Amino acid sequence: MTSKNSGVVRYQEVDSDYLEKRKLRKSAGWVLLWAMGVGAVISGDYFGWNYGLTAGGFWGLAIGVFAMAVMYVCMVFSIAELSAALPHAGGFYSFVRNAMGPTAGFICGLTDTVEYVVTPAVIVIGISDYVNQLIFAHGEAPIYMQYVWWLAAYGLFVYINMRGVELTLRFVLMITAVAAAVLIVFYIGVISSGAFQWKLLFNVPPEPGYSATFLPKGWAGVFAALPSAIWFYLAIEQLPLAAEESHDAVKDMPKALILSILTLLTLSLFTLVLNSGVGGGAVVVGKSESPLNDGFRAVWGNGWMTRLMTFAALAGLIASFHSVIYAYGRVLFSLSRAGYFPRWISVCNRHNSPQTALILGAVVGLVCATLLALFEDMQVGQALLSMAVFGAVISYALVMASFVLLRIRRPELDRPYVSPLGIPGAILGGLLSIVAMVACFANEANRPGLYGTLLFLACGLAYYFAYSRHRLVAQAPEESIALKRN
Repeated sequence: MTSKNSGVVRYQEVDSDYLEKRKLRKSAGWVLLWAMGVGAVISGDYFGWNYGLTAGGFWGLAIGVFAMAVMYVCMVFSIAELSAALPHAGGFYSFVRNAMGPTAGFICGLTDTVEYVVTPAVIVIGISDYVNQLIFAHGEAPIYMQYVWWLAAYGLFVYINMRGVELTLRFVLMITAVAAAVLIVFYIGVISSGAFQWKLLFNVPPEPGYSATFLPKGWAGVFAALPSAIWFYLAIEQLPLAAEESHDAVKDMPKALILSILTLLTLSLFTLVLNSGVGGGAVVVGKSESPLNDGFRAVWGNGWMTRLMTFAALAGLIASFHSVIYAYGRVLFSLSRAGYFPRWISVCNRHNSPQTALILGAVVGLVCATLLALFEDMQVGQALLSMAVFGAVISYALVMASFVLLRIRRPELDRPYVSPLGIPGAILGGLLSIVAMVACFANEANRPGLYGTLLFLACGLAYYFAYSRHRLVAQAPEESIALKRN
């Protein structure tokens, strides 16, 4: 094994057997990638978004959703270009590494790790809430049952992911189709039943001096609602992580990204309006742990149809849970393969799946959910959500900056797909991500979780500067292409 210096880092040469043990399998076309893009996010239409109603009222959240939709559209076009130009399993880390160097790339990788490890922990809480609604009267389950559902969910879907990418993606396609069908049936039910009432959108009590029908918490409420608005779209950016497992990433990745965001924009509009305007309205939906289930009751009462829809609604949570488990597996895999994380994490099993990374991420996710359940009580879901969002928006800002830098510094880079929004779109998306980053601190209850995220980043950087920057792997795809062009 030989070594060489490159700036602040030191690279080691490894033999061919190293990469052979860390080889992924190509199994995905654009349809499966589209299913993963939608499936990773669709649980955001089931819960999480509704906290923004409490923070800013209906119009406050609606304005926040519009702003974040613009941010995601800008980002999707930008990463469609980057993923076609740099089709590696590292995703965002690869883009930032090529634009800003290994230290910035590692920081982006750390924020992706926070997002993708914490997001399933948020979703698994939603899964347990929906299961409790099915099994126990009024959802009043013994407290220990949430831990049973968490363990069962992680155990089953980590196992499916360990069985290989083909099974993972085909399962995602099936479950995403069911999840989307549940939402469409709900929308039709709300409209046809007469359960929807416009006045219910505006029943959040206003702060003194503000209007109940427009911005009950003022413009500060819009700001506070941004993290919840992000939940409608959070995790679509995981698609570039599948680049090394795509049959033709250059053609399929941009198509899947664009179709995914169009699908999600449509679903978010209907969910925001129709789910907020039924039952107890925005004031009740904004505090619910399972707002879609509350919507089912408002439309169909407590009969068999509601139970059937609640059972089917698990598909949405499972689709996102399963998809994001895939994502954290690939993030941990790529950073480990390149030497930023311990190398043993990236070894693949006989199904070409990063088994150790998948198990490790599940253990950390369960610890996060358990600690926050013990110390944050009923705010566990919202606290975890804010951690996932905070990690995500940091990476968004880094990637948008990387897009601009690569356009300016590397005009010769082969770009099979070119973003129609170009540099202006990336700048707009980057500015909105910075606004969203600051907005994460607007809700005081979220701040301990955010400080925990910053502490994780600090510990990760300490490990990097003390150890891993001296042992990076030159032949890792994300690193080798950057080294060739330096």
